[in-house]
Amino acid sequence: MESATDVAKDAADVILLEKDLGVLADGVTEGRRIFVNTIKYVLMGTSSNVGNMASAAGASLFLGFLPMLPSQILLNNLLYDTSQLAIPTDRADDEQVRRPAHWDIAFIRRFMLVFGPLSSLFDALTFVVLLTVLHAGPTEFRTGWFVESLATQTLVVLAIRTRRVPFWRSRPSLPLVLAAVGVVAVGAVLPATPLARSLGFTPLPAVYYLVLVGFVVGYLLLIEVGKAAFYATASRATAVRPRDPHRHLRRRAARFSVVHRSTR
Repeated sequence: MESATDVAKDAADVILLEKDLGVLADGVTEGRRIFVNTIKYVLMGTSSNVGNMASAAGASLFLGFLPMLPSQILLNNLLYDTSQLAIPTDRADDEQVRRPAHWDIAFIRRFMLVFGPLSSLFDALTFVVLLTVLHAGPTEFRTGWFVESLATQTLVVLAIRTRRVPFWRSRPSLPLVLAAVGVVAVGAVLPATPLARSLGFTPLPAVYYLVLVGFVVGYLLLIEVGKAAFYATASRATAVRPRDPHRHLRRRAARFSVVHRSTR
């Protein structure tokens, strides 16, 4: 405690300012919430990057121009990352903080390989609309993909932030919602501003934004279906995977084990 002797406080790992062990429980819960929010960003960032790289590589195979300029890619990432600054304010579901979690690289890899292609699917649909319906040239194509890519990869955080149905069973924090919607609004309005020409953008027809709204809604619905299938499969795989009850014990004991090699 804070009232203990100096020797006791120097030897202590934790000093409680109040005589309440609930402080420790609150600290553990807050640490788990921070870890959950960190994982949200990792899952979202890796899956979006995989999808964007696949879309850019696929578009380069049949386009005679760059699908997006390097400066536009940087701007897209800047706006996207700005919206994610609000993730630390987000809530964590009860089941996410009920027990300790750990880094699972295999889980992250499976997640990005499942949800990354879903993002590329709607990118491909956007390409079809831009080329066959709007007959877009290079500047209009880049503008259309910039707006669609920013909207889908930013708003998807509201869906993949939880295993539950968002808004109904798991409400995101208000700052996260405002940040995501605000960045999407900036990306949609940007082609109509005086900065558009210097950034390589051009105004888009109103019909494209109507199609974009349909794409975003369809994308988020598909993500929900993908979530249900993905987590159901992950739960079955965890259930049938044999667990070694002494694995953690051996791992801790290995730190204090010394292998003596005989010399001749």
